[in-house]
Amino acid sequence: MITWMQRHRKYLVVTMWISAIAFIGAGFVGWGQYSYGEKATAVAKVGELEISMRELQQGYSRLYSQYNKAFKGNFDEAQAKSFGLEKQALKQLVDQSLILNLAQSYSLRVTDEELLTVITSEKAFTKDGKFDKDVYQKVLRQNNLNIHEYEEDLTKTLLIQKTMGLFAQKEYPIETKVINSALNIADKIDYKVLTSEMITIDDSEETLKKFWEGQKQEYLTLPKYQLSVVTQPRITVAEDGAAMQEYYKANRHDYKGEDGKLLTFEEATPKITAALDEKATHKEALRNYIAFKKEKLDSALTVESVSIDRDSSLYSAEVFNEITALTTDAPYLKPRKNGEDYAIIRLESVTPAKPKSFEMARDAVKDVYTSQQKQIKLQQLVKDSLEDFQGQTTPFVTREYTESLEGLDTTESSQFLNALFDQQEKRGSITLTNEKIVMFNILEQELLKTSKTDQENSVLRLKATLLDQGLIKLLESKYAVEIYMGEV
Repeated sequence: MITWMQRHRKYLVVTMWISAIAFIGAGFVGWGQYSYGEKATAVAKVGELEISMRELQQGYSRLYSQYNKAFKGNFDEAQAKSFGLEKQALKQLVDQSLILNLAQSYSLRVTDEELLTVITSEKAFTKDGKFDKDVYQKVLRQNNLNIHEYEEDLTKTLLIQKTMGLFAQKEYPIETKVINSALNIADKIDYKVLTSEMITIDDSEETLKKFWEGQKQEYLTLPKYQLSVVTQPRITVAEDGAAMQEYYKANRHDYKGEDGKLLTFEEATPKITAALDEKATHKEALRNYIAFKKEKLDSALTVESVSIDRDSSLYSAEVFNEITALTTDAPYLKPRKNGEDYAIIRLESVTPAKPKSFEMARDAVKDVYTSQQKQIKLQQLVKDSLEDFQGQTTPFVTREYTESLEGLDTTESSQFLNALFDQQEKRGSITLTNEKIVMFNILEQELLKTSKTDQENSVLRLKATLLDQGLIKLLESKYAVEIYMGEV
């Protein structure tokens, strides 16, 4: 499952449409420092359609749940990052938006009756075999959704399915015959696993220093930014019933419950109080910012000297990037939220990056050097032994072989077999990681017998994948794609 998702993840959006219903019970997984809320800004625009941060986080959550299920609950954020789940989620949403733009061009839409039919037929929303509105609302609340958001997402999903239905797939006997031959071959192979433990590397001080001499400019200190910082602590405003009522009237649409209904004044009071405190704090921070620029800051306020670099955790990544854009001609940064407080920042000086000494760079140099040498020597070992290696013989195996091969874990075995059946050579090697390579020699091949249904399904899946690839490429050339959030 995981191997398939890794190999085909960029086409998941079309070949494995995920209904909005599918994330009921999946829970919500957030990441990074992105905010989550009704008024989250757009992270991308595709044609005339924007992709919201809410949609991106929900897409990420759904993917996370799929992988976590496949990993039997042992999936974590570190693995999510290595799999590029954020990029996968954004790519899926972009591809979906391309299809939705196409739907708009054909004036396709989902009627209220079609939406209602799908919702009322979902078992998760039934009680005693019948659709129950209270159950419907409760299930959505448990999944951090309100009715409006859920029905909006479901409408998009149904519209995508309706659009893709315009491209009906058919199969033909000649295609079935070709696919049958291509996908139902089993190989008996001789293989040998080579690892970095089989080689030795000279990592003496002399060797590392010589390597560092030719790479000095690759090992630099981080630029340091010397700042003067004024902190504006959070201000707590005395409660004023009239002012709170006035604020509520002007902003009541910002305060909604999980069911999407407007909160009463009493229900919204804690949020109103927090908003008024925030407003007062920001106003005072702006006043101090102006005084700081004019060098008329109240003497009671402390100006702190701070030195930071990219690895400092004092400020968020966004604020740090703004600091790096400051110059001595324009050294002031307007108040920026920092926890519960506001920071008012003036750049004093910048210490540029410079080459590290060998002692400072040694650990990093050793990591790079040993990694490079492992790759070089492992490839040389393959070259020296490929023609006459003596390994282990497998039974007849296919892409779908589920048992682990000796010397490889389940994931590595699956990765190896998938790569093997893409090879044209009878004898060769497959690199699994920088520290593990598998040599192979195909001894025999046989054609497996499969049912007509299996053959037809293979044909339809392959044709669907090819159509999806071509359609997405066509739509990418037709509708502009703008990504606002930088690298993810």
